[in-house]
Amino acid sequence: MNQNLNQLKIFYTVAVEGNISSAAKKLFISQPAISMALAKLEESFDVTLLKRSARGVSLTYEGEMLFEQLETAFSAIETGEQKLKDIKNLGLGKIKIGASSSLCKYILIPLLKKYIEENPHIKVVIECQSSAKSLQLLENGRLDIALVVNPENNIKADFLPIGEFEDVFIANKTYIDNLKLREKRELSTNETLKAGNLMLLDEENLSRVFVDKYLRENNIEANGIIEVTSMDLLIDFAKIGMGISCVIKQFVQEDLKNGSITELKLETPMNKRTIGFAYPALKSRGDSVNAFLDFIKRNI
Repeated sequence: MNQNLNQLKIFYTVAVEGNISSAAKKLFISQPAISMALAKLEESFDVTLLKRSARGVSLTYEGEMLFEQLETAFSAIETGEQKLKDIKNLGLGKIKIGASSSLCKYILIPLLKKYIEENPHIKVVIECQSSAKSLQLLENGRLDIALVVNPENNIKADFLPIGEFEDVFIANKTYIDNLKLREKRELSTNETLKAGNLMLLDEENLSRVFVDKYLRENNIEANGIIEVTSMDLLIDFAKIGMGISCVIKQFVQEDLKNGSITELKLETPMNKRTIGFAYPALKSRGDSVNAFLDFIKRNI
């Protein structure tokens, strides 16, 4: 700004109060200091802004023009200051979280239920997409935090692990029995995976990358692969006998217990994967993200 903001604030306060004495009390400065600031402001503009009289001060035409603009500006400043106070005092804020639909359903929603109860004034925005896409959006600054499984080591973010996941192959028992009838013999798990319709997430998904690596390392080349966009669909398709799905075991515990699906016991177990929240470095994240991370740490 060309003019000293303090001088403009003094002029604005004098104009509102109508006299220098009241303005001095409100600003906690002396009357001579106010008079000197006003004189410098008028000198810098080379105009008279105030008319002084025994009853106080009044605005000149030029003073009224300046006051109108300052009224809008200082009102906006006061509104901004009040909003910041509300954020601090009422716990207002906003946080944008990215997660796959499955992680959102099985992991994020249970956590958010308690979080929202404790922080009712926080606005939570959820964006559902693959973990790979969530990490990309996080790095581009379009997400505040991302819930992902086993992120790549070279991600440009910090990572808070909250647990481990185990990947398993599941199928309807009738489907497995029919494969044996078709092949006319008992099948090992690897032979079953080769012979059946293997249902996996799309190739860009980090879980799919993990599964593909396992299949290669164990020389398992499936007879047919069906790509599905969500893990919930993989589970549902396995239940109705469409093929063999690779899913996260923690998501199908009840289905395994009630027998609607069965787990194929692998000859070489798959490594467990870590699930957690990826988030920007400290200097790049706001108070709402820090508060959310503190909540997660207390509840895992």
